[in-house]
Amino acid sequence: HQLCGHLSSGGEQAGVESTSALMRAVGYLPIDSQQKILVACEFGDKAHIKDKRKSGEPYITHPIAVAEILAGFRLNVDVIISAILHDTVEDTDVTEEQITKLFGEKVAKIVDGVTKLKSDKNKDKNLTKAGTFHKIFTATLEDPHVLVVKLADRLHNMSTMDAVRPEKQRSTAQETLNFYIPFARLLGLNDIADYIEILCYR
Repeated sequence: HQLCGHLSSGGEQAGVESTSALMRAVGYLPIDSQQKILVACEFGDKAHIKDKRKSGEPYITHPIAVAEILAGFRLNVDVIISAILHDTVEDTDVTEEQITKLFGEKVAKIVDGVTKLKSDKNKDKNLTKAGTFHKIFTATLEDPHVLVVKLADRLHNMSTMDAVRPEKQRSTAQETLNFYIPFARLLGLNDIADYIEILCYR
């Protein structure tokens, strides 16, 4: 309830409800960690204030939903905050230095790793496949949490694909099956891999 009055997107109901759901989900964390998550929600909301999802919802509902998925695995506060901020460096004016200063180096490194996993559309198809595999492999070696956040991101995106054109749905599903599902299984994340795989075939 404290955050509801602070959300910069005018207290839009979708953003408030998703934040409330996240805060219920992170109840296993200490109070000081929960307060950090509230700060991250407000920071992310301000960063994405002009952004909308294809569905028309405030963009902040997506990263908060990703964080909620990870809270279901009872992950630590740095991973939850990284999920909330995972698109800020790529899509907003927020810098890695700002994230480091406000939320610590661990969070900044995870966010940076997730940002680097974005596909390079300027290269030819074969190079893109090789590059994608290399990026995922490198990111996973540096910090497996990068892939964990990316998997939760992909899970939420795949579950809200209705607003995206069919060609994009198919290409995203194929990329997920080719690269992310195998890495998820290598990490032993079979439950989340199974669910994403079902969404891909759908």
